[in-house]
Amino acid sequence: MTTYTLRAEPRELIGKKAQKLREQNLIPAVLYGHNIKNQNLAVKKNDFFKVYSQVGESSLINLQINEAKPIKTLIHDLQLDPVNDEIIHVDFYQVKEDEKIKANLKLEFEGEAPAVKELGGVLVKNIDEVEIECLPKDLELLKEIKVNLTGLKNFNDAIHIKELSIPAGIKILTSPDEVVALITEIQEEKIEEIKPVAEVEVVEKGKEGEKEGEEVKEAKAVEEGPKQESNKK
Repeated sequence: MTTYTLRAEPRELIGKKAQKLREQNLIPAVLYGHNIKNQNLAVKKNDFFKVYSQVGESSLINLQINEAKPIKTLIHDLQLDPVNDEIIHVDFYQVKEDEKIKANLKLEFEGEAPAVKELGGVLVKNIDEVEIECLPKDLELLKEIKVNLTGLKNFNDAIHIKELSIPAGIKILTSPDEVVALITEIQEEKIEEIKPVAEVEVVEKGKEGEKEGEEVKEAKAVEEGPKQESNKK
């Protein structure tokens, strides 16, 4: 089991004044939890990125404030700069050993689906993480949930939440019937034949010409009719 530790120090600069901390490559942070007083902190930017790249928001972090005993925490929220997406504030949530917590765990897809290799099917991954509930000690033992794809052998085969293998003490809060991944067939698109614009115009003009010719013939027939009758007389 890997233990992740991040050092922090109390800070007095708050609000707009916290910008001075960012200029010193520090990230303003706050620590909170049930029945504890909120504490304003600062963490070194490089140290935070190093830990965050390994644990994300789903693993416990031992937050050490000065020389005090490390506190087990979760990264609960990140505030990003709207211009450059840099992290400008971090929320740490202090957990209790006997209190269940909620976290999101990533799904790690492994193996190859036979339906993809042998039938040319398409693997559709419907979700890539699930929400779980457990005690902090159980979360320390699990960083991700494995999803074995080797059982997907035919079209429309699927893996559901209820079919995932998880350790005892972990409860998945996502609906058990939700599809995690499935195999679909490649849908061939039907392309309708489109006539060139010039050809369409010629056809249309031809139809108009035929219509005009018929109208001329009818007009001549009307004019010639009375003349033929007068000749007979």
